[in-house]
Amino acid sequence: MKIKHILFAISLVAATACCNEDYSWVKNGIDRAKHQLMLTASEIDGTGQLPRSIHVGYDFEMLQRQLEKEIFVDSLRKQPAEDIVGTRRLCGIYDWTSGFFPGSLWYVYEFTGDESVKKAAIRYTELLNPVREYTGTHDLGFMMNCSYGNALRLSPNDTIPAVLVETADNLCSRFNEEIGCIRSWDFGTWNFPVIIDNMMNLDLLFSASRLTGNPYYKEVAIRHANTTMPNHFRENYTCWHVVSYNNDGTVERKETFQGKNHDSSWSRGQAWAVYGYTATYRETGDSKYLDFAVNIADMIMSKVTTDDAIPYWDYDAPVTEETPRDASAAAVTACGLLELSTMAKDGQKYFDHAEKILKSLSSDAYLAAEGENQGFVLMHSTGSLAHGSEIDVPLNYADYYYLEGLQRYMNLKGIEYKNL
Repeated sequence: MKIKHILFAISLVAATACCNEDYSWVKNGIDRAKHQLMLTASEIDGTGQLPRSIHVGYDFEMLQRQLEKEIFVDSLRKQPAEDIVGTRRLCGIYDWTSGFFPGSLWYVYEFTGDESVKKAAIRYTELLNPVREYTGTHDLGFMMNCSYGNALRLSPNDTIPAVLVETADNLCSRFNEEIGCIRSWDFGTWNFPVIIDNMMNLDLLFSASRLTGNPYYKEVAIRHANTTMPNHFRENYTCWHVVSYNNDGTVERKETFQGKNHDSSWSRGQAWAVYGYTATYRETGDSKYLDFAVNIADMIMSKVTTDDAIPYWDYDAPVTEETPRDASAAAVTACGLLELSTMAKDGQKYFDHAEKILKSLSSDAYLAAEGENQGFVLMHSTGSLAHGSEIDVPLNYADYYYLEGLQRYMNLKGIEYKNL
């Protein structure tokens, strides 16, 4: 399998050399990202907060048309005050999205080698240091692996491993041996809720096992992935958003929290799934995860109906001119497919689809102009339409996975920013 991975990468590099492809779209994406992120870094300096999105309201009737049901106002996010509509939405360090902005800065530093970007990445990464003691969320992987994890990779020092291991310990504290999963939320009426997003936090545990030599972290990650496989997925490899378990490990109920309805395919949830199981195969070498990731990827590609491969917010949403896209789902999908392309037998089709996504996100239809979009990189993401939250806005995690996608793409193509 490793030989096949190497041959695939070599073939891509060879294709690059002989075809002399135009990668100006890659350079343009990185340059705009650098400008936007550094603008934001300077404007929020000293606030102790991080950029998450833009304050926007919502059209109540549009939400009902998209959800195809009557909804209650008290289930929706409160409309923002008029004086903050269109302004940057910041978040604190304990917000689940807090690690994406420093992580994006780390990717731009990796591309450009610009020391001023590195200083900003360090500054906003260190802001998250208290999170190492936090146990109140399953999203510790998002928060700390995207920030401190990239810091360890690109600017290692003796203190970072301890931060990541302590965080991994706290994530493991949410693992239930009887159920075989890491608990997601501590709110709601669910007994033991687990959301598909949780597959993305397993990379922190895999990293902790490598850092410590302790297999326990990896074992927890594998058990979580194994429990999720039979319970979260339908026969067609679409997944529910939320599965809640009884204390004995049986399923209490399956539903959605952010998708169109309980039986729909929320687009970002499907993206979390293909990314998570591809990563699990990378870390274990067990072909059952590869086969599973391939089936999820094929399902996603079969459900894309847009010409530019950027999905609507839910794959089962009614498609009209007002149906919001989700650039964040597209970016996460591209990352998963690029890695999968190095593993799967028919890897080229996954690479080609990911490339199409990245080119679309790098176009003016999604890539913000310098100085606009409140300093965010991408436009047109959807956070939680079902709650009237962050609809057709930039999202910090869309930016992060867009840049990660470019990094994976460039590595596979054998190209460097300095040569573009």
